[in-house]
Amino acid sequence: MENFKMTFARYEKKYVITRAQKAKLLALIGSRLTPDAYGESTVCNLYFDTPDYRLIRASLERGVFKEKLRIRAYNFPTRESNAFAEIKRKCEGVVYKRRVALPYGTAFDYLCGDERPPANSQILREIDYFRSFYGEIRPAVALFYDRMAYYWKENEDLRLTFDDNVRYRCENVDLSCGDRGTVNISGERIILEIKLIDAFPLWLSEALDSLGIYPASFSKYGAAFQDMQQKQMLPPVQLPYLHRIMTA
Repeated sequence: MENFKMTFARYEKKYVITRAQKAKLLALIGSRLTPDAYGESTVCNLYFDTPDYRLIRASLERGVFKEKLRIRAYNFPTRESNAFAEIKRKCEGVVYKRRVALPYGTAFDYLCGDERPPANSQILREIDYFRSFYGEIRPAVALFYDRMAYYWKENEDLRLTFDDNVRYRCENVDLSCGDRGTVNISGERIILEIKLIDAFPLWLSEALDSLGIYPASFSKYGAAFQDMQQKQMLPPVQLPYLHRIMTA
């Protein structure tokens, strides 16, 4: 895992597109791209939240600051598989990610209980503080999607990911139990994310514009939360909801 970045500060633009738009976009720009280290994979996430879902409610309010805590693994992890425990924050359009590489079972036992890893890293201390700040943090939802990931051959800081078949479950959330999901919350839509540090290259902007692909708001965890609300799968919560801007 030493070849993967543990910290990020970048822009992430989201687009909700059709399969036809995806095929046309790759036909236009595919020669400029190469698959990344994971290429085609199933991304497995376990999101954590408070009992009143404070984190995702604040995210859906679209304030200038939002943050999430999750475990991320790839392709049906076992307890020994590589995984990341990570904090993801977004402030005024910039995404900041802080993560630590751990065996999946170690990350699960740590965030679902009190078995802290023996390492004494700065990022682990930040995760400890996050959990302390919000009080009771617990597993909220397991969320999966099938991803195709690419980066620009001339600059690996520009990445494109296509996420399809977004599904979740809120029971038996251990990722090692497989990627069975309650529902496909993306339907026929594909979620395109473009991740970059600097401005869009002209060739990419022109390709998106020619296909009528424009930025859109879509939170995978948020969509799962809203689906659970609609199906009355959440416990009743009494809130005068707190604030639009959270400070850590």
